[in-house]
Amino acid sequence: MSRIEELARFVGVPGGYDDLWAWSVRDLDGFWSGVARHLGLDLPGPVLAEERMPGAVWFPEARVSYAATVLDGRPEDEVAVVGACEDPSATVEITWGELRRRTASLAATLRDLGVGQGDRVVGFLPNTPDAVVAFLATASLGATWSVCGMDYAASAARSRFEQLDPVVLVHASSYVHGGREHDRSDVVAELSAALPTLRAVLEVGTPAWDDALASDVPFEPVAVAFDHPLWVLFSSGTTGRPKGIVHGHGGALLEQAKVAAYHFDLGPGERLFWFTTPSWMMWNFVVGALLTGASVVTYDGSPAHPATDGLWAVAERLGVTVVGMSPGYVAACQKAGVGPAGHDLSRLRRVGISGSTFPASSHEQLQAELGPDVQICSISGGTDVVSAFVGTAPTLPVWPGELSRPCLGVALDAFDAEGHPVRGEVGELVVTRPMPSMPLCFWGDDDGSRYHEAYFDTFSGVWRHGDWITLTDHGSVVIHGRSDATLNRNGIRMGSGDIYEPVEALLEVREALVIGLEEPDGGYWMPLFVVLADGVELDEALDARIRDAVRTHASPRHVPDVVIAAPGIPHTRTGKKLEVPVKKVLAGQDLGSSYDPGSVDVPELIDWYRTVGRSRRTR
Repeated sequence: MSRIEELARFVGVPGGYDDLWAWSVRDLDGFWSGVARHLGLDLPGPVLAEERMPGAVWFPEARVSYAATVLDGRPEDEVAVVGACEDPSATVEITWGELRRRTASLAATLRDLGVGQGDRVVGFLPNTPDAVVAFLATASLGATWSVCGMDYAASAARSRFEQLDPVVLVHASSYVHGGREHDRSDVVAELSAALPTLRAVLEVGTPAWDDALASDVPFEPVAVAFDHPLWVLFSSGTTGRPKGIVHGHGGALLEQAKVAAYHFDLGPGERLFWFTTPSWMMWNFVVGALLTGASVVTYDGSPAHPATDGLWAVAERLGVTVVGMSPGYVAACQKAGVGPAGHDLSRLRRVGISGSTFPASSHEQLQAELGPDVQICSISGGTDVVSAFVGTAPTLPVWPGELSRPCLGVALDAFDAEGHPVRGEVGELVVTRPMPSMPLCFWGDDDGSRYHEAYFDTFSGVWRHGDWITLTDHGSVVIHGRSDATLNRNGIRMGSGDIYEPVEALLEVREALVIGLEEPDGGYWMPLFVVLADGVELDEALDARIRDAVRTHASPRHVPDVVIAAPGIPHTRTGKKLEVPVKKVLAGQDLGSSYDPGSVDVPELIDWYRTVGRSRRTR
């Protein structure tokens, strides 16, 4: 029996998934208290003390610890975390007992450095077990964690961390990708110098780090309020500085445990490997699987090394039961004629897909390669709630190109422009009742105005996420892509601001505009439009300089597909680049009533971008 079926019996809701979901969004108190009791969480008192969005108050009498929920009561000698990399011989296994001991030891080190509740600890780290330990140790003290992957340029990491006034930086000196070790010592030095509030800098892999993990001290987690800040995840920085999204201990652990346990059927004896980086919310999701007692795999390296099907080889070698990847990786394997076939994946039960829309043709081919006993689990959620809005479950059918259902406890709907529910046609993804993991706030947004503007300006009291969706007549959800301008390439969200800064710093470039466009065949086109200085032409040398600037100062993932010289970039009258309207006209969409030419500085430029889009579509 699956864990979701156990939950239905436990809470006394007969029938299938649809009955359970309907109850879960109708009776939030009953559902979330039932989940807490079924998962063995001690959450006393009222559940949803104040229902409003934003600002819902959950479990006001509860005291929780994310780290304690992960580590308490686990079997000492069973494997909790597997640290893998491109070199199979370097794989390490860490038991629950060892993970608890290392966490306690590092927490003691941090405590000796004066780290306490409310302080911020940041990580500039690859996806290794050390990152998991650093997070759990930070959380156990009631301090707040934030992390960036090591492919981020110093300026990109700095724009995030400097907002937090961190007291400790935990970092590595390098990361591995594509068969090569990438030295990042210079970036670490620049980042450290740019954070004046640091009391200490800890480098993993050094004798000092080994000493920090070597103490045999008691694990003494601090219990905090349900809404005590756990971590800060950063938005992509589409407009201005990236937004620091703050989640609480209780909301994050409840939501992540729910998705892992009931939608992916994870628990003791299961093993999750989801290819991600620490910069992406899926890293937090992987750590969250530990809440269920499942073991997880961290991976420092490329999924396509030493061959395109490298990720499948890791899944085989480590005997994972759930593996996760992006649609882009699946497409790359299929184009190369490789994939799960030829690998012993006898323990594999589910393949998770996230990060962007998954074309039906790719789904069908992958399912044929996996066979009928492996379920493909497409999910869609966001950094905003560090969870999923829609996905599947062991008891649900799966349709290629569709996501099976809204997740339990998610009051999901599709609204038209007037805020009316729509079925069978494209609408805005909205959530009409609170979720425990909705942000506590944005960091530094003292009056809550940026938070309100991000999600609640369009429909009062209703969360608008920024995805176009269709709710089908058989209950599934079709995701059409972002309705805002966030870049989402190969499953990794990126910020246009990280691209603009280095490109617009070039003397030859006056201004730049980058667009990420989901295409009907499942592809993703990311052009960079540049307005050049007088007398400058876009030749091969300048094209190469622009690409190199993006690669150096942001990351290789940020490099555009094509650089196009443009006659200008349209703005609002207040100077904001019109990324969303340009994206729509490139896709051939009607701007409709939401577009007011009178609010645009040079409205005729929209027609130029419309022509570019038409030319690409008719090739």
